[in-house]
Amino acid sequence: MADAATSQELQRLRDSIDNIDAALIHLLAERFKFTQQVGQLKAVTGLPPADPSREADQIARLRELATKAKLDPEFAEKFLNFIIKEVIRHHLAHRAGKA
Repeated sequence: MADAATSQELQRLRDSIDNIDAALIHLLAERFKFTQQVGQLKAVTGLPPADPSREADQIARLRELATKAKLDPEFAEKFLNFIIKEVIRHHLAHRAGKA
């Protein structure tokens, strides 16, 4: 069983993690507000939902940022690919008039 000092330190660290998780959720919500606008613009102008060139550029950029931040670039790429798939799903919904 952990002593009081260990329990306090564990709670302090967990509180910090919880704060960061909340910030991430708010940042993702803000990001998706803009990608929704991109989806609407693409739907109105007839642009395709996906932009492989932009996606490749973004992946390269985020891998570089991850490396500089000492975050595993493979993880950063997987995370971005997950976001890209969700964005494309939203863009397809706009194109189909379902968003």
